[in-house]
Amino acid sequence: MRADAPLAMGLAALLSCPAIAQEAPPEPDSYRTEDYRAPTPATLKGARVLTSVQAHELWAARGAAFIDVLPQAPRPANLAPEVVWRDKPRFDIPGSLWLPDTGYGALAGTVEAYFRAGLRKASNDDPDHELVFYCLRDCWMSWNAAKRAIAAGYGKVDWYPWGSDGWAEAGWPLEQRLPEPRP
Repeated sequence: MRADAPLAMGLAALLSCPAIAQEAPPEPDSYRTEDYRAPTPATLKGARVLTSVQAHELWAARGAAFIDVLPQAPRPANLAPEVVWRDKPRFDIPGSLWLPDTGYGALAGTVEAYFRAGLRKASNDDPDHELVFYCLRDCWMSWNAAKRAIAAGYGKVDWYPWGSDGWAEAGWPLEQRLPEPRP
């Protein structure tokens, strides 16, 4: 154990305390379709909301599949074809499956199919396998994706609203990730 691990765990517990979190908006009935980087609800009906410490314990025990839904920046449309484009690196929770662009409020049919294929892969085709959804703090996309997984019939859905931001602030490892390839 690192010497600063107790400090990191204490910080994570403090950051995860609902009493000190900014006032959360009410949980909507449907998906959020705009202003995705804004304070999120404290709840998600049908899902367990994880603190940083709970997420880390689940990760350390390898008790669930972690799914990152942060969008991937597209190549700028006006960029000349001869210009080299390099994606911005994504650092997330080790072992996660990155399904970019699957947390929007409305998904095109191809993105919906990509999301469902990703869920099957992450769960080993078991709708009772535990799934943890995240992206960044104050990001509705992970909330939307977790809600969408519940609607798809997954029975053990967790939402980690602190995302990779909270994970990094707790001092836990991140690793560079490439997105799950699209068919």
